[in-house]
Amino acid sequence: MDRSMKIICIQCPVGCIIEVEKEGEKLKIRGNECKRGKEYAMQEMENPKRMVTTTVFVEGGMQKMLPVRSEEEIPKELVKECVKELASVKVKAPIKCGEVIYKNILGTGVNIIASRDMEEK
Repeated sequence: MDRSMKIICIQCPVGCIIEVEKEGEKLKIRGNECKRGKEYAMQEMENPKRMVTTTVFVEGGMQKMLPVRSEEEIPKELVKECVKELASVKVKAPIKCGEVIYKNILGTGVNIIASRDMEEK
């Protein structure tokens, strides 16, 4: 056996505990109650991804910080670097929810967008 792990599936409210064993190129997956759980377990073993949520500084806004998020998931190993990169970003109010704050973060092809409106002071 090359690698085995247990994961809690987050694809639906059931929260199955899935056991995954990797032997060479083969994956054995047990414990999932639905197809989404199997797909999630496969992704976690082969290429784990996560959404990024953080804040960036705002100039001239009603608040000093703006919540932002990634439009899509990015590779898990890039999450800390992504947050570090966004820590130096400053945007100017006004900002609309969904507005792109940072294009193509770390060359992933994923944009970072505003999670809320920010009015000018």
